[in-house]
Amino acid sequence: MQEAINQSWSARALERQINTLYYERLLASQDKSLVEAEAQQNTRPLAETAKDYLRDSYILDFLNLQDKTYQESQLEQAIISNLQQFLLELGKGFAFVERQQRIRFDDEDFYIDLVFYNFKLKCFLLVDLKLGKLRHQDIGQMDTHVRLYDEQRKGSDDNPTIGLVLCSEKSEAVVKYSVLAEQKQLFAAKYLPYLPSENELKRELERERAQAVEQLQQQGLGDE
Repeated sequence: MQEAINQSWSARALERQINTLYYERLLASQDKSLVEAEAQQNTRPLAETAKDYLRDSYILDFLNLQDKTYQESQLEQAIISNLQQFLLELGKGFAFVERQQRIRFDDEDFYIDLVFYNFKLKCFLLVDLKLGKLRHQDIGQMDTHVRLYDEQRKGSDDNPTIGLVLCSEKSEAVVKYSVLAEQKQLFAAKYLPYLPSENELKRELERERAQAVEQLQQQGLGDE
């Protein structure tokens, strides 16, 4: 409470620090400046820019790293890179389009973590990575992305866009496809044979966590 007062944290910034165990990491760290700098870097935008109110920042502490000095941006890129490679290697028609692709609605910008096109299904796949429990608003946000994408990017001969939400709370991964109500029959009949199952993606996300931990720990040892 005192730190929130001293730092003028917003409610969202305070929630972030609680979820990332900021207090515990600060007490346990031998180099407190690294933890404090990381906290300042990631909470300042939450109070200053509209973009960060519209889009959750990525705090991938579910990787359970022994060394808490790793930067969140490194963890994010490791997970997203692994996801990208996994989908491309499935052999089910996926082609990579873009990372952090921006779509605009009125005066608001939305950013999509990964965008693929499946040339067998002739449709786009939007992927978002989230921290914590899967919330109704996460699916709702992806539904919004899908509708906007259909309006702004989908070609006349493309099939409807589908979304994929990946969430992780500590060591537990949750995966959900986001399909608009009017497209559920098409999704079940034609899309599923070409898409990895939710359970398959969950196992892959858990495997990627372990792989990212190993990669980053090796980098840390190499830098010492």
